[in-house]
Amino acid sequence: MYLNKAMVYGNLTRDPELKSLPNGMQVCSFSLATNRVFNDRDGKRQESADYHNVVVFGKQAENCAKYLTKGSSTYAEGRMQTRSWDKDGVKQYRTEVIADRVQFGPKGGGGAPGASAAPAAGTGSAKSSGADSRDSALPDYPEEEINPEDIPF
Repeated sequence: MYLNKAMVYGNLTRDPELKSLPNGMQVCSFSLATNRVFNDRDGKRQESADYHNVVVFGKQAENCAKYLTKGSSTYAEGRMQTRSWDKDGVKQYRTEVIADRVQFGPKGGGGAPGASAAPAAGTGSAKSSGADSRDSALPDYPEEEINPEDIPF
């Protein structure tokens, strides 16, 4: 069995480009930047950025072009594909993520999944304010400790 799966979470480096194929299907392409932080041999902290070309088809392509902009946080999941073509007698290559699924990150771009901007001065943390809009999406967990013997499976 073979596996060709790509999962990329990053920020758009440019606005998405929407085009139509001759058969009328919409195609959206954009580039995502991902970064990583690591320590080199000398123990110094280093940062590195990678850039990923993403292509989306159909209704998702229209939604990407409509809602995504440069800097938007986005998760793309799909397969890797390398295309090749001749340009002025020179063979050109481009590796892309052909996305089956695209999820938009938090508005305003940047940050990690689940991260949000810092609270305004004087408002305290999200737990103490109690009026955070994200709280409605999270389940209410019990305050007391859970006994593993109470779990039915």
